[in-house]
Amino acid sequence: MKISPSTNGDSLGHRSASLRRRHVVASLFKALCIGFTLFAVSVLGLLIAQVGADGLPWLDAQFLNNFPSRFPEKAGVKSALYGTLWVVSLTALIALPMGVLAAIYLEDYAPASRLTRVIEINIANLAGVPSIVYGILGLAIFVRFFGLERSVLAGAMTMSLLILPVIIISSKEAIRAVPSSIRLAAYAVGATQWQVVRSHVLPAAIPGILTGVILALSRAIGETAPLIMIGALTYVAFTPEGPMDEFTALPIQIFNWASRPQAEFHELAAAGIIVLLAVLLTMNALAVLIRYKGTQK
Repeated sequence: MKISPSTNGDSLGHRSASLRRRHVVASLFKALCIGFTLFAVSVLGLLIAQVGADGLPWLDAQFLNNFPSRFPEKAGVKSALYGTLWVVSLTALIALPMGVLAAIYLEDYAPASRLTRVIEINIANLAGVPSIVYGILGLAIFVRFFGLERSVLAGAMTMSLLILPVIIISSKEAIRAVPSSIRLAAYAVGATQWQVVRSHVLPAAIPGILTGVILALSRAIGETAPLIMIGALTYVAFTPEGPMDEFTALPIQIFNWASRPQAEFHELAAAGIIVLLAVLLTMNALAVLIRYKGTQK
């Protein structure tokens, strides 16, 4: 059966018009995405500019070395800064080994059973649980049941529960992304499963694992609700010297200043936000540097 030239031309014209419509829709969608991205970045830039304008005049050595005070000109973030460093350091020491080891077990050792699938689904669900729930859990278990009271250790263990699902999920994905040829080559020369994991899988997965750790610690350093639930103090005139000491943290101190009616305390809260951002960016820079070194190896 022969196709007439007119029919063939109509078909080509229809395809060309459909292709043009798809290109127009794709261009509109791209423009929409760029517009929303620019809007979000602009709002973020305005917020940072406002915080900088309010907080930079208060940011000096005295602000970093003084304890909180009822008088704005004498107030500082020394206790909150030390408390934040203590909590984040202990949180990393507790959550990182537990999360990575759990991911290794689930990915390389656990059998493909219904129980394993249930555990993985529950871990994924825990990653989306509101932080206040972890605060209630930390209050019930660590503060009251184990009797840790309002200590740095209680806060660190509560924060570890908060970020553990994120670390497990990201570590599992990083381990799963390691090519199977690396495992097979190691098994072919007689390596045991633990030797394969220790010497081949983990070094290759370190960049991805550190990416998840960066995201998890970035969430932990800015959380306020769990620390308030376990009873972290809002006014501390001393720095913690051990894991069993009472403490406060930068998010709690910022919240305390922002809730006061005086404009000076609002500016102090802005200065505290700058310090918190500086600590967060420094931690992220160190983690990115370690990840880069691991990638080079």
